[in-house]
Amino acid sequence: MSMPLGVKGLTKTYGERRVLAGVSFTASPGRVTGFLGPNGSGKTTTVRIALGLAKADAGAATIGDAPYEALTQPGATVGVLLENAGLHPDLTPLQHLRIAAKATRTREERIADVLEEVGLTDAATRKVRGFSQGMRQRLGLALALLAEPRVLILDEPANGLDPEGMIWLRTLLTSCAQAGATVLVTSHVLNELERFIDDIVIIAHGQIAARARLDELPTGADLEAFYLDTLHRANPEAS
Repeated sequence: MSMPLGVKGLTKTYGERRVLAGVSFTASPGRVTGFLGPNGSGKTTTVRIALGLAKADAGAATIGDAPYEALTQPGATVGVLLENAGLHPDLTPLQHLRIAAKATRTREERIADVLEEVGLTDAATRKVRGFSQGMRQRLGLALALLAEPRVLILDEPANGLDPEGMIWLRTLLTSCAQAGATVLVTSHVLNELERFIDDIVIIAHGQIAARARLDELPTGADLEAFYLDTLHRANPEAS
């Protein structure tokens, strides 16, 4: 069963500041969607609402045909990587994954597979406190992938990865999409993102400024040029 991520008319205000103003887009199964925007544009708030971590003032976010919190097994259906996601420094990858396997009712045999998939087999019994940022990122991805979810929501998954890790991540996410998963990725590494995303959603000032397929960008435009031009046009103070 395919499970698109749908966002429709999201509005959110904190105090007197409107963070989202009618945000709508769809991330489709079998495709990698890049969700882009500058800091403070509303990306994180949109993702948090989609994951049931914040409540919209109006509008809705659905996974398949239900909000995240109404899914039968949300932790197994949606794999999530958020920036600064908490990893316990005194636990090992193996321990983290065993806890997650119980929570998502995932067979324990899957743990060895996902450790190999993210390249942490040799570090499975080492405490996280000694890990580099890149290794922590790989563990976060392992936790997101553990239950073989149909939807992946990944916030800055390339953080801390070296060039080899970037290539690995690109291959991994492309493979997930080809297997039918819905993949939503936020990133500031546009030249790398351009290598594997299918669809682009750009948010600026709490509103969707552009939606496009990567293969339908204007002739001669790369992702960075399209992104910067979109932000310039969306800036109310731009001449």
